[in-house]
Amino acid sequence: MPSRKKLASDAWGALLQVHAALVPILDKEVQSQTGLPLSWYDVLLELATEPEGRLRMSDLAERVVLSRTRVSRLVDDLVAQGLITKEGHPDDRRSAYAVITKAGLAEFRASAPVYIRAIESKFASNLTNEDLLLLSRVLGKIQKPTA
Repeated sequence: MPSRKKLASDAWGALLQVHAALVPILDKEVQSQTGLPLSWYDVLLELATEPEGRLRMSDLAERVVLSRTRVSRLVDDLVAQGLITKEGHPDDRRSAYAVITKAGLAEFRASAPVYIRAIESKFASNLTNEDLLLLSRVLGKIQKPTA
């Protein structure tokens, strides 16, 4: 049996390869059907799932999956399209909130079924329900690393 380091390295490599292969495919599919880049969808998803539809920019940067290093630029692009707004923090001038607009929420809701179908067809189609449960459980065991 291979060493634990080899097993860990192989598993990590497989995870990265799947991510690198699927993200561009999902992006192309979602964008071709909705006009919405996957990175924009990612930001709208995070805002749409918040009860008030808003997050501090720093919290948004921590939560988005696809474009952590480009969140400010993404937010500016989404603001320009009228899908979100930026609001100053009342108690901290250095901080701001990203807030989803009605148009942004409508765009998110229209795009979500396309994204879900793409996940099913491009990611999950060769996996059984048991595989998906196991994969979710296994990946859920990985703790967020501390700095």
